[in-house]
Order: sequence, then C-alpha cells, then structure tokens
Amino acid sequence: MRILVAPDSFKGTAAAIEVAEALAAGWKAVRGNDDIVLLPQADGGEGTLSAVAASASWQWHQTVVDGPDGGTVSARWLLDCGGRHPRAVVELAESSGIALMSRLDPWRADSRGLGQVIGAALRAGAWSVQVGLGGSASTDGGAGALMALGLKAFDSHGHPIGAGASGLRDVDRVEVDGLTQLPPGGVEILVDTAAPLTGPHGAAAVFGPQKGAVPSDIALLDEGLLRWSRALRAAGLHADPAVPGAGAAGGAGFGLLAWGAAVASGSERIATITGLYDHLPHTDLLITGEGRFDGTSWTGKLVGHLLTAADRAGVPALVVAGQVTAEADGSTLSLTELAGSADAAMTDPRRWLRAAGSVAARRFEPGSVTRAAVAGGQ
Repeated sequence: MRILVAPDSFKGTAAAIEVAEALAAGWKAVRGNDDIVLLPQADGGEGTLSAVAASASWQWHQTVVDGPDGGTVSARWLLDCGGRHPRAVVELAESSGIALMSRLDPWRADSRGLGQVIGAALRAGAWSVQVGLGGSASTDGGAGALMALGLKAFDSHGHPIGAGASGLRDVDRVEVDGLTQLPPGGVEILVDTAAPLTGPHGAAAVFGPQKGAVPSDIALLDEGLLRWSRALRAAGLHADPAVPGAGAAGGAGFGLLAWGAAVASGSERIATITGLYDHLPHTDLLITGEGRFDGTSWTGKLVGHLLTAADRAGVPALVVAGQVTAEADGSTLSLTELAGSADAAMTDPRRWLRAAGSVAARRFEPGSVTRAAVAGGQ
C-alpha cells in the first residue's frame, strides 16, 4: 500500500513534520513494507515555512525585525531562486505572531515586523511574495506592516499614530507617496479564514479574545478598523472590508489587500506548492490530522480541504486528531480516546501519535481500504 501522511501541526504540542513522522513510525511498526510518503502541510499560519521548505530547494533567510511587542525578533523566511523569477514565502507568525508575546496586549501589539520581512524579501530580489497569515498577536488592520513598507499615518493634529489597534482609533489620514510598490509578480496572502474585516464575524469579534481582548474591547477595536479602512480608501487604497479573508490575522489581510495583494486559500496553495495533488492519484490512503477536528474544520481549514480533495480523487482518508467532536463525520482517530484523557494525550503527543499510526495500520489492511470501510470507521 502507498500511504500519504499529510497532517497540519497540532498547535502547541507538535509541529506538522513531527506529527507526520510519529504517525509513520507507528504505521511501520505494524506494516514496515508499505510505501509511506510524508508531506506535512499548513494553511498559511504557523508551520507554513516548514511545509514549503520540505517540498523543494528553498533557501532559508533570517532578518532581525521589530516584534509584535516592540522588542526585536529574528524572523525566518524563504527564497527560491531556482527559476526565472525568484519567489519568496513569508510567515506572519515568525515576525508578528502571538507566540512571540510575553504578555498579550490587544491594543499595542502590531504587525510592523511583517512589513519589515516583506521589505527584506523585496530587497533580496523577490519577483513575487506569498504571505502566510495566521497566529497574529495584533488587531491593527495591517497598519504596522504598511507603515514599515513606507505608508505614513497621522492623527487629526498631524502627529504619527501610535502602534497597534490603539493607533487606529486616532487615525485621520494616510500618505501613500512613500509606500513600496508591489513586486512585478505581485503579493499573495494565504489565509485559513473567510472572516471579513469588521462585524460579528470579523477580526475583532472572532479573533480579538484570543489576543487578550475582553468583551468591552470588541466594539472599540471594530471602530478602529473601520476608521482605518476609511482612511485608506480616502488615500486611494481601495479594498473591500467584506471580502472573505480581509479579517485574517487581525485585519492584516485587509491592509495587504489595500496595498494590492491577492487572496488565496492557504491550505489549497500549500497543497499545490508541496505537490500533494500530484501524489493523491497514486495514493491508497491519505492520513491527515490537526489538534481538534470539529465543525470548523470545514470552514477553510487544512483538514477539511484535504478531505474534500481526497474525496474528489477517490482516495480514502483518515483524520487523526487530538480531539474529535460529535459533529465530525468519516473515519477518525482521537488521541484523547487512545490516551484516556486530553491531558495525557497532550503530555506525550508523539507517543499517542505513534499509537494512532499503529491502530490505523491494523484498521486499513490491504484490500480493505474502500469508501465503505472508511465511511464506517470512527
């Protein structure tokens, strides 16, 4: 049998490559002669660079930039000079991610570092740039990133606005004369959410609490994002705040769209870059996974996308997750059930991922991998 192991990371417990290796080790312990292909995936958030780098001869680069809390961080990014046009891939989580915060700060955290990394990629000769958006620490509408790229923003007294969402509440006008031009091949943002910029399903309402915002902050954050969008429009930077993905990464999606970037599904684009679609027709079973598999997995996230792709290709699929909720359908394995509790599974995820790989190898014997068998598994 040919098994394609293509999981997302289990956020906070194991990187995608670690998940893939543990599942493969468990499978091989039962059936060592099967052909196993490891193809860790991502959806634009944390782990995007690692997934892309594993697929081709990309060059790693590091740039020291301003972190989301004003300190400095060394952010990694990728450059591929193998073709006619050099391509760069940047991951927001490396420069402006919530994991870089020693303490959550929903009002002052910003995305300046992201713009600095994009600028470094352009100076290195990148003809095009893909930006993975996810894991943001801020709700600044991409203001920090755009200002790092040369945009200037002022309050009603002509003073530069402050950092983060706090500055958006004061913004009165922006100047775009110094804003860096898009590279010839453009900029593409990779998102895992269809959230608009504002409103009940927007950046502040949905993701603000994860960044430390309390209920009383949400309306004020929304107000700042609206003010920011109007200031950009008045300066000639047009983007629709209602476009799906505009609310990605605290509205950084909107800021980059206003600059002229295009938006794409992160999971779909990473699957293309890593060659997953080329592997599927020659695969007997796809194993994917994530930390929690539930109804939201079908709303633009990686696992839902891969399950749809596998179904279209006629390939049976198995989802291994830390937790599986009652809403999930199809063939699944829960580490929580294997370990006996969520705490036990999270304490030693690699052990239970290996166990899941072995269980999967026994469940899917050669000749038994059919749509009927998969539909009946749980």
